[in-house]
Amino acid sequence: MLMDSPPRSAPRFRYVRRGVPTQAARTAYSTILMLAAVFFAAMQLRLQAQDQEVKNGFLVDVPVPLTTQQASDLVSRLERLNDDAGEDQRRTVVFRYGSEDVEGSRISDASSVDETAFEDALRLARAITGPKLRRLKIVSWVTSEVSGHSTLPIIASDMLLMGERGVIASANSLDASGEETIMLSYLSIGNRRELFPDAMIKSLLDPDLELAWATKVGGEKLFVSGESLEQLRQEGSLLDEEVWSQRGESLRLDASKLRKARIAASVTDSEDEVAQLLDLATLRKQNESVFEGESKAVLLEITGSIASNRSQRWRSNLAHSLKTPGVNTWLISIDSIGGSLDISATMASLFSDPKPPLRTVAGFVRGEARGDSALIALSCKPLYLKPDSRLGGPGAETMSMDRANVYDELIEQVADSVNRPAALIRGLLDPTLDVYRYTNQKTGRIRFATEADIADELADGRVGDGNDNPRGPADSVWQRGEKIELGEGISASEAVTLGLAEGEAESLAAASDKLGLSEIPQPVADRGLVRLVERLGRSTGLSILLLFIGFSALSTEMNSPGLSFPGFIALICFAMFFWMKFLAGTAEWFELLALSLGLICIGIEIFVLPGFGVFGVGGLALTVLGIVLMSQTFVVPTNTYQITLLSKGIWSALAGAAGMVGGFLVMRMLFPHIPLFKHLVMEAPDGDRLDASERLADYSYLVGRQGFTTTPLRPSGKAQFDDEIVQVMSDGGLIEAGALVRVSDVHANRVVVELVERTDP
Repeated sequence: MLMDSPPRSAPRFRYVRRGVPTQAARTAYSTILMLAAVFFAAMQLRLQAQDQEVKNGFLVDVPVPLTTQQASDLVSRLERLNDDAGEDQRRTVVFRYGSEDVEGSRISDASSVDETAFEDALRLARAITGPKLRRLKIVSWVTSEVSGHSTLPIIASDMLLMGERGVIASANSLDASGEETIMLSYLSIGNRRELFPDAMIKSLLDPDLELAWATKVGGEKLFVSGESLEQLRQEGSLLDEEVWSQRGESLRLDASKLRKARIAASVTDSEDEVAQLLDLATLRKQNESVFEGESKAVLLEITGSIASNRSQRWRSNLAHSLKTPGVNTWLISIDSIGGSLDISATMASLFSDPKPPLRTVAGFVRGEARGDSALIALSCKPLYLKPDSRLGGPGAETMSMDRANVYDELIEQVADSVNRPAALIRGLLDPTLDVYRYTNQKTGRIRFATEADIADELADGRVGDGNDNPRGPADSVWQRGEKIELGEGISASEAVTLGLAEGEAESLAAASDKLGLSEIPQPVADRGLVRLVERLGRSTGLSILLLFIGFSALSTEMNSPGLSFPGFIALICFAMFFWMKFLAGTAEWFELLALSLGLICIGIEIFVLPGFGVFGVGGLALTVLGIVLMSQTFVVPTNTYQITLLSKGIWSALAGAAGMVGGFLVMRMLFPHIPLFKHLVMEAPDGDRLDASERLADYSYLVGRQGFTTTPLRPSGKAQFDDEIVQVMSDGGLIEAGALVRVSDVHANRVVVELVERTDP
């Protein structure tokens, strides 16, 4: 029997009025809307931040032709730009070809031959297309004719812009031995970007290839050259063709052709239009700011000689400057004669490899950078020189081959860091080193080296490319050119030509402007008084004046009673002279000791042991020695420049000695007649008054009187006149006791007698 199951209870439904949500639903809706609003606001802020980042572009003027140093410098700067970019940011860098403002560049024409070496162009092109610069978008802007291997970085670009006069001409610098390698390198770079068709790249390299822009059956348009073009013609696959270069004719790609083929994105000669096309708010020139954000710099002035105490102060002040928020650039102003290769090498090692937060150590030679100070200047990158400045040449420390060889490894490191020829740096430090210009007969590369450098490389069965790049084949031949004269230093223009400097600057303000600084940086933390004294210490005239016044005041003090104002003036002058030379780095405690001992010996000779003896001669010699050594960092001169410094020091010492003579004459001739200084001069007493004041007894009444000697006069003795016995002296020979004498003369307390002959009654 089946039993009916109990009826299920009907499901309960909560009546909800349609269109009116419950409180929970309203809360859920509100939460979702708030989260969505926050999400979209965050996305909008992020997009705005990204838009703000991409609006800052950089304009780099590429020299044509491109040298090894310039190519290395461009790669280094691009790497820094890439490293400073954020993970989600891609910066735009515009390479402008053909700017007349680029130092070392020249505008090409149809008859000129580009001298850019293939290795240099390939190095830059590989860097542009490599993974290390993935955060950079490289845009080539061709405003004049570019030919030769300078076209390779253009092929490697992400985008091409042309100027009205822009032309990309044939790069036909192939030879039989390197044709295949160069062609493959060009095609490999071109395939990474696919900006230029392979047929066009081949025709740029090989003028024997005919290039045509053809339309195939079916409407496809493409560039074909050489055998491929001939094959299409024979097959009858072409509907139309436009020949861009005939066989045996160099290919010239002007702005209209490249724009027509849509290889060039636009044709413009305006920086503003370029920025607008690239959706950039600003297009900063390389010399305005290479890095994101404004450069904040401090200024260090290296003047006079290079000394230990000064270098410690320089390094301490520079290290302290990095504690200031935002400081990322050091500007080193140099006007130095050198003085210590050890210290200069330490400074060069610091400057050539800046560590974060430091980005740039720039240099400016405003006067001269002689001797070892040239190493400091050359370790700065970029380096600007005043047009009339001098780099290298004899300095305060004599350089030799053995001395320079000690730092050969460091010089190589500095040269590699700043991308400058190591041989030229060594040649500036060692005047006996012969440096030559060498040309690779295969590639046309130019390098600077010594005969020993080339011989060592050939002995190893390989020759280098002159820039620490991978070595070339052993059969490459370097042809020696002219000798580079470095013994007496080089001018600013020569330094730029040799690749040792980035350019010339008329002033420190101009150099700051080239670095993208709005004004001359503030000096590093140092007392203004110290900088003033250092600046005054470089004035030879002021040093001579201090010595002249000091010795004049000392001479006056010697002729005046007691210690008075002239002595104080002399002390101040000598102290100022030593302080200036000490801060200038040419005076140490030995020089101060020599000068002090010399003055003390002169004082002993005048006040204690009058005459012209050992203390006088020795004191004068020590004084001259101290003054001369305070004006130089060496003891015995070994080059022409040191001889010049020695002569200046001797003349300074002689001028100081002349001050002593002058002070004596002024004291004797002028001071007695000047009321203000009259009390400083001791008046010469009257002779009669002096004679009267020195008398202890008055014996003038004895003149003419006669008496008898009580003792023998030999020649002095005693005589009795009446009841008075007096000390007397004979006027000639000996007189026996008891002889009759007469007083013939009296001088103060000295009584002179003569013998009186007796006559018999």
